[in-house]
Amino acid sequence: MTATRLTGDALRVTIFIGEHDTYHHKPLYSEIVHRAHAAGLAGASVFRGIEGFGATSLIHTARLLSMNEDLPVAIVIVDTEERVRAFLPQLDELVSSGLVILDDCEVIRYVGKERHA
Repeated sequence: MTATRLTGDALRVTIFIGEHDTYHHKPLYSEIVHRAHAAGLAGASVFRGIEGFGATSLIHTARLLSMNEDLPVAIVIVDTEERVRAFLPQLDELVSSGLVILDDCEVIRYVGKERHA
């Protein structure tokens, strides 16, 4: 597999969901990352929030002693505008509740480590 080269103007998609959101009994964030990988996007990262609220206005926090708290999760994907927009229909299929935002951005450096066989 060849390394993706990405510099200059790009598009960032950020998906905000709950960590307990699922797709076919699998964590939704994992399904999104695997689909982004299969689509050949430059990369995806998942960030777990420690506190937040969304459309329900219910505050989710890690400060409570409940292990069942549905903390916020953000999935961030950056690639060319064309590739990100081509991926959006998959997000429409996957994200039934949450927030999906797009931002223009500029990639200054995108370098991976070399793999040794």
